[in-house]
Amino acid sequence: MPFDPGGATSTRPVPRRVGSLVSRLRPWLRPVLPRLVLGGVGSLGASLLALAVPQVLRAVVNGPLADQGEVGAVVAAALLVALLGALEAFLVWSRRALIASPGTTAEREMRTDLFDHLLDLPGTFHDRWSGGQLLSRSMSDLSMLRRWMVFGLVMLVVSASTVLVGVALMLATSWQLGLVYLCGAVPVVWLGFRFRQDYTVVARRARDQAGDLATTVEESVHGIRVLKAFGRGEDALEEFAQQAEDLRGTEITKARTLSRVTFALGTLPEVVLATCLGLGVVLAARGTLSVGDLVAFFATAAVVNAPVERLGHLLAMTMDARAAADRYFEVMDTRSELADPSAPLPVPPAPTGGSRVELDGVHLRFAGQAPGSRDVLDGVDLVIEPGETLALVGLTGSGKSTLLGLVPRLGDVTAGSVRIDGVDVRDLPRAAVRAMVSIAFEDPVLFSAPVSENVLLGVRGLDEAAAEERAREALEIASADFVAELPEGMRTVIGEEGLSLSGGQRQRVALARAIAARPRVLVLDDPLSALDVATEAVVTARLRSALRGTTTLVVAHRPSTVALADRVAVLEDGRITGIGRHTDLLANHAHYRYVLTAQPGQAQGAQDRAR
Repeated sequence: MPFDPGGATSTRPVPRRVGSLVSRLRPWLRPVLPRLVLGGVGSLGASLLALAVPQVLRAVVNGPLADQGEVGAVVAAALLVALLGALEAFLVWSRRALIASPGTTAEREMRTDLFDHLLDLPGTFHDRWSGGQLLSRSMSDLSMLRRWMVFGLVMLVVSASTVLVGVALMLATSWQLGLVYLCGAVPVVWLGFRFRQDYTVVARRARDQAGDLATTVEESVHGIRVLKAFGRGEDALEEFAQQAEDLRGTEITKARTLSRVTFALGTLPEVVLATCLGLGVVLAARGTLSVGDLVAFFATAAVVNAPVERLGHLLAMTMDARAAADRYFEVMDTRSELADPSAPLPVPPAPTGGSRVELDGVHLRFAGQAPGSRDVLDGVDLVIEPGETLALVGLTGSGKSTLLGLVPRLGDVTAGSVRIDGVDVRDLPRAAVRAMVSIAFEDPVLFSAPVSENVLLGVRGLDEAAAEERAREALEIASADFVAELPEGMRTVIGEEGLSLSGGQRQRVALARAIAARPRVLVLDDPLSALDVATEAVVTARLRSALRGTTTLVVAHRPSTVALADRVAVLEDGRITGIGRHTDLLANHAHYRYVLTAQPGQAQGAQDRAR
């Protein structure tokens, strides 16, 4: 689908001119600026040396050649031209040598800062933005910016300087011919203005379409099994081909726009030079202009014409860079809705019997909700005692997972507070809160890394032997015995997102990851939903033993999960409408009975397991 940032908030204006673009890039350019400047000076020096050659020719033609002077003077002039050419080649080489490394350094720092910012942004941001758009910003857009910084920006400055110095020399050589040449600059400036307006639009469209294309590839690869299972591969190919054709059309529009201005910039200077040639011959015939001056003028014009003709490509690169920068700063300027406090409170000491979790008058309202609609969480009051396991039960869509996310501060309350051991989680650094709270999601996400690394994701400060033992214990509690049968055991690298494992296996590895962190508070979002009945029974029994002394909040989508809990809380219409033991709620709470009996035969089984 077409790119839509979905309400991303930009706090600073995106760059609209070259000056503002450079200003926005200054934090990354500053460390490498000396080498960039030296490279630019080298390139400018090469251009100025090229402009010096016509002056040597002028002296030779007006001197030794005109007066039939000594051959030695001509040879000396030739050697001087050769020396200037050698110096020019050296300076061109030095430019490339000096700016290649700084450009890649700036690109690396910008890419790292973008990734760091993406890690800091809340889940609501990633819900709005597609992975393909973010990927294209971190790769192709930054590559475009790097090429512009090390070539486009430098050559813009060098070309402008070369044209200014060259025109000044042409005016000094012959003011009449110089004025004619300057008249040709008027349509060039107008063409550049029109080109900038037209090209900017298609440059941005092309980059957004490239991001959409990357999103389609990403979604199709992740959903390849679904596409194959439903026989929709041809449909996916057709959609991809259409998007690729749209991008091709935009790129052709870019090429046509560039070709028009390139043709004009190549033709106009030649027409002006033809006019200058006719006028120059007349002036030379009248004796107003010497032959040497005429030769120097046209040799200088040949040097000046090169950057003029290059102007179209440099402008196109600048517009592409501006579009890339717009897209980069759209993400970088998006402020995180979650921020660490300016004066954080000290982390409360770890209690021996588990932490106390309190939700006091919690309200939560999403930004996109219709005015007048009920809050998703509408005044939740809940206390989980130290070391207690509490199950949260409610209908699908009642806000159970949303409530769970407030404890590790994956989201912030609209009103009310969430406290751990008496301290509001908003008064603590997010890293400290997430060190105290560990979570296992219903839809487990694993990384393309060894099983042990996935399990030990939340473990810090252990040596290799202790970490391996911690991983084994967690896998045993999660009943992940299948890991021992993998080709390299815990060192087996699982595929992207763990798709080489079954759903139940992924869930058990994710559960082991939450357990291995040994948090004060364990949050489980229906962690056993993909397990068969026999495996679920084994895992439940082991969790009962392992969770003693750990405060646990577990979402129960299935009645069987209630067996883990000391108490059960019922979430209904955004509020806790009942809390107590399973048997008491089953007898006295109509909504609780309805939730459990929504799956026939489950309520009695849950009651038997809870006894």
